[in-house]
Amino acid sequence: MILVLDVGNTNIVLGAYEGKELIADWRLATDHKRTADEYGIQVTQLFMQKNISLSKVEGVIISSVVPNIMYTIEHMVRKYFNKTAIVVGPGIKTGINVKYDNPKEVGADRIVNAVAAHEMYPNRPLILIDFGTATTFCAITRNGDYLGGTICPGIKISAEALFEKAAKLPRVELVKTPGVICKNTVNSMQAGIIYGYTGSVDFIVEKMKKEMEAYGEVSPMVIATGGLATLISKDSKHIEKVIHYLTLEGLRIIYDKNREQVV
Repeated sequence: MILVLDVGNTNIVLGAYEGKELIADWRLATDHKRTADEYGIQVTQLFMQKNISLSKVEGVIISSVVPNIMYTIEHMVRKYFNKTAIVVGPGIKTGINVKYDNPKEVGADRIVNAVAAHEMYPNRPLILIDFGTATTFCAITRNGDYLGGTICPGIKISAEALFEKAAKLPRVELVKTPGVICKNTVNSMQAGIIYGYTGSVDFIVEKMKKEMEAYGEVSPMVIATGGLATLISKDSKHIEKVIHYLTLEGLRIIYDKNREQVV
C-alpha cells in the first residue's frame, strides 16, 4: 500500500492505494500552525476509521505548493509511518518534458495532473483545468510536453473579494441559478459568480486551443479536476470530462516511476 498526499493552499488531500486501486481518500485543512503530531493523530484516526493499519504503508509520496508546511508533513510521515517520503520536485522522474522558461516555477500539482492525464489519454493533446484555491489551465502535447498555461484567482477567492469589498452584499452559497435575469440580490450574485466564471473558463480554453494549433496540437481534450469542477463543467462549452482524483492518480504513477528512492 502507498500513501499519496497533495498539499494545497486550502486542503491536504490524502489517498491510500492498493496497487492501482484507490481504497480510501481524505481531506484535511492546510494549517501551518499544526504540529507533526497533530497531523499524525488526525491521519491515524482516519486510518482507524477505515480499518487500515499504518504498518501496511510501504511508501509515501507528496506534492506540495505550500513550502512552509513541508517540514511538518515530512516529519509526520517519518514519525508515524517510519518512511521517508518522495517529494515531487527537481530530480523526480515524471515522464513529462516541461517547456516553462524556468521549469522549477511550475507548481508540483500541475505537473502531477499532467502526468496522470497523459497516462490516461496517451497520444492526445490535453488542456487541464484545476479548480483549487487558484484555477490553473495547463496545455500538454500528445508527446507529453508541458507547454505552459494560465493561473487565475479561484472561484472562492473571487467570491470572497466581492463579499469583503461590497458592504451591502451578503455572503452567498455557490450554487447555480436557473438563469441570469435574477429577481433578488442573492440569486443575482450567484449567477454572476457561477456563470461569469464559466464564461471566463471557456474564453481561456478557446484562446489556449488556438495557441496550441501553432504547435501542431489540434482538438485537445479538455479535462477538469478540483472541488468545483462539476459545478462549472455543467455549463461549460469545452470541458469534456471531470476527474476528481486526477492529482492522487498522478502521484501514484510518479511513485511507481521512482520506487528506487523509497526508504
